[in-house]
Amino acid sequence: MARDANVVANTVMALLGGEANIAQLNHCATRLRVVAKDDTKVDAEGLSATEGVHGYFFQNGQHQVILGTGFVGKVFAIMKGNNPTEETAQPEEKKDKVSTFQAVTRTFSDIFVAIIPALVATGLLMGLRGLLVNGFGVELSPQLNILSQVLTDTAFIFIPVLVTWSAMRVFGGNPVLGIVLGLMLVAPQLASKWDVAFGNAEALMIPFMGFDIAVTGLQSSILPAVFMGWFTAMVERTSRKYVPEVLDLILTPFITLLVSLIAGLVFVGPILLGVEKLITEAVLYFLQIPYGIGGLIYGGAIQFMAVTGMHHTIVPITIAMVTDTGFDFINPLGTAAIAGQFGAAMAVVTMQTNKVKRSGMFGATLPALFGITEPAMFAVTLPRVKPFLYGCVGGAIGGCIGAIAGIGSAGTGATMLPGILLYLGGGLGMYIVVMLIGAITAFALTKLFYKEPETLASK
Repeated sequence: MARDANVVANTVMALLGGEANIAQLNHCATRLRVVAKDDTKVDAEGLSATEGVHGYFFQNGQHQVILGTGFVGKVFAIMKGNNPTEETAQPEEKKDKVSTFQAVTRTFSDIFVAIIPALVATGLLMGLRGLLVNGFGVELSPQLNILSQVLTDTAFIFIPVLVTWSAMRVFGGNPVLGIVLGLMLVAPQLASKWDVAFGNAEALMIPFMGFDIAVTGLQSSILPAVFMGWFTAMVERTSRKYVPEVLDLILTPFITLLVSLIAGLVFVGPILLGVEKLITEAVLYFLQIPYGIGGLIYGGAIQFMAVTGMHHTIVPITIAMVTDTGFDFINPLGTAAIAGQFGAAMAVVTMQTNKVKRSGMFGATLPALFGITEPAMFAVTLPRVKPFLYGCVGGAIGGCIGAIAGIGSAGTGATMLPGILLYLGGGLGMYIVVMLIGAITAFALTKLFYKEPETLASK
């Protein structure tokens, strides 16, 4: 039966303590994410039992209600209309209840959730081009080749623009200033970091205290853009405290962009570019540990990171990896982990004798086929513990195979079935094997070693 978004929205709002208790309202691909003014007013059991809700959990100071892809946007729009709270507001009364670790992971989540759809779309466009060129042997004319590069390369080259926009939004700055700053960081007047690295161009040398500082464009850079989003928002807020109101419209943007650009290009950029490169090289080294040990560890551990929200910290690494090497070697390992949770959840579904519960579990499990694992994990496997662990074992074994095979996706953001498009240029067969191994292993372990409580009671 189709879910009524109005009914679900009103029910969820009431169980969250009503409009007056909503301090921050946001959503990701599958979950409504709410910061409440008073957590004691939230009815957790009621949310979990609500018809149309796939699950509920509390993480990083947020009440997260699993609604599923598409439907979550409808419910959010209704609730947002009822409660026009600024999505990116940072309520003062909640800060003392969230640890530094939770705040960092939540911040990364808020920044990258907004831009992931663009990266997914770009990755699928890469896959489509691979299908035409490698699958069907289509030879693109020079004009079409340029157009295809515009479609597939723009988002990654100008990723600092997206990140600074989103970061400014999250940190309470003017997002438009974030866009302008991001464009300045990749200005065509500056030699790109790739051209400088390959000796095709020279960096702009700026003398400072007897030293020459090499300045390049920050194309495809993530860490500098995240830092600059935070720094620029801080500069803007500080400027507003001291600039007279009559001059605020003129002086505040001027001071903000001037200070931020100098800091970003001359000081912060070169340092964080080096840090970003070291992190990428360290991850690549880890994944190349013999016998697939790196893939085994990652495939088995990533869902534990997802439970805590730490998996969002992987996004900058995968983007940097694609821009530096042309491939995302983490993608097949993450796919194996998702396949593991899918297999374990499907095993639980087959054991469920209650038709209503089985239907709800099945609906929560299906999004995993499209790379969205939270509904299956939080509504089916994690509450039962053992299926979650068996899913992690399936992910570990699949990740091990993927690491040994050395496959990588020609893009990022898409996993499971949509991810197939990213392997049409090579590695497709092994990618499918990795998915099947992860899912089948977890399914078999769950069927063999886990029993639903009500199934046991009926015997």
